[in-house]
Amino acid sequence: MAEITAADVMKLRKMTGAGMMDCKKALEETNGDFERAQELIRERGKAIANKRADREASQGVAIAHANASNTAAAIFVLNCETDFVAKNADFVKLAERILDAALKADVKDLDGVRSMILDGKTVDELVQNQSGVTGEKMGLGYFKRIDAPTVGCYIHPGSRLASVVGVSKSGASPELLSALAMQIAGLNPVAIDGDSLPEEVRKKEFEIGREQARLEGKPEQILDKIAEGRLAKFIKENTLMGQECIKDNKLTVEQYVSKFDKDLKVTIFDRYGLSE
Repeated sequence: MAEITAADVMKLRKMTGAGMMDCKKALEETNGDFERAQELIRERGKAIANKRADREASQGVAIAHANASNTAAAIFVLNCETDFVAKNADFVKLAERILDAALKADVKDLDGVRSMILDGKTVDELVQNQSGVTGEKMGLGYFKRIDAPTVGCYIHPGSRLASVVGVSKSGASPELLSALAMQIAGLNPVAIDGDSLPEEVRKKEFEIGREQARLEGKPEQILDKIAEGRLAKFIKENTLMGQECIKDNKLTVEQYVSKFDKDLKVTIFDRYGLSE
């Protein structure tokens, strides 16, 4: 039987990312054959993933990055089972590598991320292998890319909430983009402004306002007027441009944007938060 040294174990660990004891055991079982040892670790990773297929991978990280030209940004969520693994530096680094590679490769959706090649493997295989290392079920939870003349992004401390935003002009202020992304993360707007509010949401909020007024005993002839007022309040509080700006609560976000550029428009945004 081949002698397994500490250097051999460390070499396999660097090749696979598996734990020291797992590497030592794999080398012992394969008589020091590194290729077979790697395969054994991969197979054990698959076995763990299959065994845990019914487990809920509801923890993880939600991160957002922009590309080098700041013309595209994306949110990516990598799931795991426990907060302990989610906070592991290697787990976070894997999520960041996948996201940066997806932006560089111009990947458009989650299926594209799954099939993307990293380190000679698909991302799905890479994540499955990492599942074998951590002993937890892991999976790709979310990917959304936006494109605009200039983009910005925000990751809330703890990497459980992320947002991205795009604006209508190139070279927009990084300070403004950061503020907008933070606003989106913190106040979770449902649309950019009243004009972009989906019609089904508008109708639903109008009916809610009308029914509330009716239950309050308001006269029938003024129910629509009351409902319109409550809809206007909803639009102000729940659309990005109408919200009170968290950077300056004396201004709406629309007024705050105008301080930087009166002609600048927010064109797109997205937000994702992992549930507590």
